[in-house]
Amino acid sequence: MTIGLLIPTYNAENELDYLLNSIVKMKCISKTLIIDSSSNDSTLEIAKKFNVTVHSIPKNEFNHGATRELGRKLLGTDIVVMITQDVMFYNEDTISLLIKPIEDGKAVVAYARQIARNNADIFEIFPRKFNYPAISHFRCLEEKQKFGVYTFFCSDSCAAYLSSALNEIGGFPPVLTHEDYFVVARLLQKGYKIAYVAEAKIIHSHRYTIIEEFQRYYDAGFVRGQNPWVSKIVGKAEGRGRDLSYAMLQEIIAQNILLLPYFTIVTIAKYLGFKLGQIAVNFSPQVQMLFSSQKWYWKSKYFKREINS
Repeated sequence: MTIGLLIPTYNAENELDYLLNSIVKMKCISKTLIIDSSSNDSTLEIAKKFNVTVHSIPKNEFNHGATRELGRKLLGTDIVVMITQDVMFYNEDTISLLIKPIEDGKAVVAYARQIARNNADIFEIFPRKFNYPAISHFRCLEEKQKFGVYTFFCSDSCAAYLSSALNEIGGFPPVLTHEDYFVVARLLQKGYKIAYVAEAKIIHSHRYTIIEEFQRYYDAGFVRGQNPWVSKIVGKAEGRGRDLSYAMLQEIIAQNILLLPYFTIVTIAKYLGFKLGQIAVNFSPQVQMLFSSQKWYWKSKYFKREINS
């Protein structure tokens, strides 16, 4: 199978050189494509050094789903691997390990294990320990009672897809966020499986402010409110969030109880953001945009184009 690697970028000069140096060592990759959202730093100059294909789009035309679908079509490979500009590969065989379940015909989607960066704190480390365990597994729709909303969990920070399967569901849809989640849901509805490959590891984590967490969860709540068909299949997302928060609470009490006030505030901000996002589908676009982390989306050509139920 041919393997295409897609990297959406914007002002990636601090990460891209290191990332592309890692990629050139991975012999399994057939093509590498960068879709750049009109960077105003040295991103394009760095990309030229590595002789990778670059496709530029206006900054306000970036969309988490539509841009990845554009890249998938431009690559035209049997398997397309999505990564973000800020990941670091744990070792040189990360991609070959990631795509193996797809090559073996056991799944049509596979995603990698994420490990927090070296200087990360508990607010970065613990969610990755919770969501990305050390043991690989497969999931299918028949196991929704066991996994709940985690059935569809995936991350395009490092994920591989069988392109022919994506063709069956119309590819990646234009969506504010969580394009990976909705695509996996559609693929599992078709009877396919998703693979979590713990051996394929990347270093990837962020420390968000309280406002940023509120905005991120607002966006997540908005797309869930926009697409109630997901909740009808696996139930509400709050259950998974509650389990994570409770487990993290125990970890904080055990490690540093002084972090408890901050943890409480962040948890409340996430919850309020998610709930507000769910009901914001009934608000005016001006109000919807006010709380979002992606202001450009509400003025883009993709706004109001929803995933069909």
